Amino acid sequence: MNNPLRQIVDSFQHYQQLPAFCIDNTFYTYRDLAERIKGIQNQILEVGPVPNSNIGVMTFNDIETYASILAILFSGHAFVPINPEHPADRNEAILEQAEISIICSGGTIHQDFTKKISGVKLINTKILQFSGTDFLFNANENDLAYILFTSGSTGTPKGVPLKVSNLNAFLRSFFKMGYQLDEKDRFLQMFDLTFDLSIMSYLAPLCVGACVYTIPLTGFKYMHVYSVMEEHQLTFTLMVPSILTHLRQYFDEIKLDNLKYSLFCGEALYEDITLEWAKCIPNAVIENVYGPTEATIFCSRYVINRQDPNKNLNGILSIGKAMDGVELIVINDSNQQASMNEKGELCIAGAQVTPGYWKNEEKNNEAFFIHEGQRFYKTGDLCYTDESGDIFYSGRVDFQVKIQGFRVELGEIEFHARYFLKSIAAVAVAVQNDLNAWQINLFVESDKIQKDELLEHLKAHLPSYMIPSAIIPVPVFPLNTNGKVDRKQLLVTLNKTNIS
Repeated sequence: MNNPLRQIVDSFQHYQQLPAFCIDNTFYTYRDLAERIKGIQNQILEVGPVPNSNIGVMTFNDIETYASILAILFSGHAFVPINPEHPADRNEAILEQAEISIICSGGTIHQDFTKKISGVKLINTKILQFSGTDFLFNANENDLAYILFTSGSTGTPKGVPLKVSNLNAFLRSFFKMGYQLDEKDRFLQMFDLTFDLSIMSYLAPLCVGACVYTIPLTGFKYMHVYSVMEEHQLTFTLMVPSILTHLRQYFDEIKLDNLKYSLFCGEALYEDITLEWAKCIPNAVIENVYGPTEATIFCSRYVINRQDPNKNLNGILSIGKAMDGVELIVINDSNQQASMNEKGELCIAGAQVTPGYWKNEEKNNEAFFIHEGQRFYKTGDLCYTDESGDIFYSGRVDFQVKIQGFRVELGEIEFHARYFLKSIAAVAVAVQNDLNAWQINLFVESDKIQKDELLEHLKAHLPSYMIPSAIIPVPVFPLNTNGKVDRKQLLVTLNKTNIS
């Protein structure tokens, strides 16, 4: 697949009458989608942006949103997804940074954000003049494909731009992994469109003429995921591991014989709950894939073995080896390539790596470096490599804290807690107490927990400086828009409980 984006254009020609999307149980064919792409491109041409502009897309769960993304991408512009539910000030900061003068939207925009975009041209994608399916394709390798804005340490969102060449490199590597996919497959799309895992979830199926099944934006996400998977007998899913924690109570009822591939990304994937999930999907290949936004969606994978023991660290499954066209190395504290089994920061090079943060030279100087003639990105993930070249995730460099002078990896505490709690989710967070000393607080996703028994178990397996100062039960862990456990919101819970 030399040019995967061009392959998507071919799908519109070959599979006109087949469903491309199923949204709220309504099917839209490839022809339906092509007509909308053409209509939106016509409106963009009328507005007349300069070549290679950045165009905003308000992300609703509708066909017009996906058509807008494709219309912008195929026109040679870069799409910038904007969540209408996010704070207006944050979205305004994105508009200013990305220099967006045009926004495509098919839904109602909150009044407080409308006031902030008075100088921006708004294209209403619900009012389309259909004029055929012969949309333009002007996406060149050096053009920007999209810019995603992630949380910044300074409080200002930081932009991660990816080129068409980065996106094509990912899609080529994805299909080289041997997935047997065609126009009869059915893909899950469970992600917020500002999260890069969504991009694989709708572009990869379009490459082969398959159908994308989205989930509603309201209600309990994990229940929507389950119902869509079951009702439509999906064959390919990419999910965050947090979904399994919520679905676990239904594992005895779930039987998805048609699922061929079950991929997980975005968080640490635990072996115990994954093998329980495996019984629900008897015919599926299960994979742990890994990658930051800066390396285009994901860049490594580990295939789970249903029978033999899997490689893991503290119960967290290995993230495996690099995908085709990607190089992964571990750098130690001396900024040298780490030895086998030596922990350090995982770094990525290759065709999938971003050209650099959007208009942020300070961050670029921190995050990128040259090693043996290649440009590497520092992920901030603490890892090591074994004798077979498989990589093990040990936590975040910024989650690694010192307690009483000892270096502590929070993932180790979480592992022993989960073992005692029989896979109930547990998250360890380091906080400063009233004396400005660091201490560990353990959040447990349960209404009732045996605190004393859990503490005794931890004391039997961990040194004293790793024992949590407080154990806090939380009925349901808060999730962010990407479906990951929201650690910042857990700290809000901590403050409300007045535990120090």
